[in-house]
Amino acid sequence: MILPHEPEALLVGRVWSKAQDGPCLVLVRNAHVLDITPLGPTMSALLERQDLVATLQSGSFQDLGSLDSFLDGSAGQLLAPVDLQAVKAAGVTFADSMLERVIEEQARGDASRALEIRQRLAPVIGDNLKGVAAGSEKAAQVKALLQEMNLWSQYLEVGIGPDAEIFTKSQPMSSVGCGAEVGIHPISEWNNPEPEVVLSVRSDGTIIGATLGNDVNLRDVEGRSALLLGKAKDNNASCSIGPFIRLFDDRFTLEELGQVKVSLLVEGEDGFQMTGESAMSAISRSPANLAGQLLNRNHQYPDGAVLFLGTMFAPVKDRRGKGQGFTHEVGDRVEIATARLGRLVNWVNRSDACPPWTFGSTALFQNLARRALI
Repeated sequence: MILPHEPEALLVGRVWSKAQDGPCLVLVRNAHVLDITPLGPTMSALLERQDLVATLQSGSFQDLGSLDSFLDGSAGQLLAPVDLQAVKAAGVTFADSMLERVIEEQARGDASRALEIRQRLAPVIGDNLKGVAAGSEKAAQVKALLQEMNLWSQYLEVGIGPDAEIFTKSQPMSSVGCGAEVGIHPISEWNNPEPEVVLSVRSDGTIIGATLGNDVNLRDVEGRSALLLGKAKDNNASCSIGPFIRLFDDRFTLEELGQVKVSLLVEGEDGFQMTGESAMSAISRSPANLAGQLLNRNHQYPDGAVLFLGTMFAPVKDRRGKGQGFTHEVGDRVEIATARLGRLVNWVNRSDACPPWTFGSTALFQNLARRALI
């Protein structure tokens, strides 16, 4: 099951409904999908409502069918639980991912060099980064030490320096949902999933909920040059979000989100398997700090935003040969899960073989207008 372990979790999302012939905003209650589009009609508008939690808890809504009927495709399919919001991401917010970004930088995108560099740098950089709060006096001391050793990096600057890396992961309406294929650009031979917790942020900066995401990443492309970040990150089907946004209420708060543990499972058609589990508590900046650096008086998002909080995983298990580390193969099943947010499942394909993105903002409004919802 893809739902959180707590039956009372307040979950909102989007589905493509065959019955409605278009995207619907939904509330998941008792494993059924309820149509809340009349409250919206877009997710960005719905999440701006100040009375949202109370309205959803007390309201009665049309039943579109069981969740299983959307998972098996008989009633439709799950979509990413966002639409017009900006899709943003924070980089290098966990110590392990900071180290791996430095390795990519020094390897210049060559996976065969990663093991030797990791063995050389991990005892020095890795040990110094553990438990360091970004922007703190301790972080400044670590920076000075690593500069003296000629080991400072642009990735460490945004990892433990005062300013976070906040970049655009994907375009509004382009993210895929649970059950869809995720895309790897065909030029890449060294890539990985990036399991992350994703915040849902209102236009006024209020963090109202969270979900899971896969910030699919091309390590060889970004490793060649940090200026290729856009090519490494933003490709067809390279951003997966879901399954649903869990809204904060008296049962689940932002503080509790900071204590969740996230698991990763990759299963290949070649029999390869990789597992891992990491804790949000190891993050170098608080979710509130990252959201504040995203949205403030200097930068507004009138349709709201979602913010990937950075990956806590740096998969290095050899796959294609000793010392080659991890990379995806077509057909991989990727599962990102935590008991409090649910389970996000996708299958890997090449970005040029995944279904093309054709349903954008114009198509959304045309569909809503035809259905007399706007």
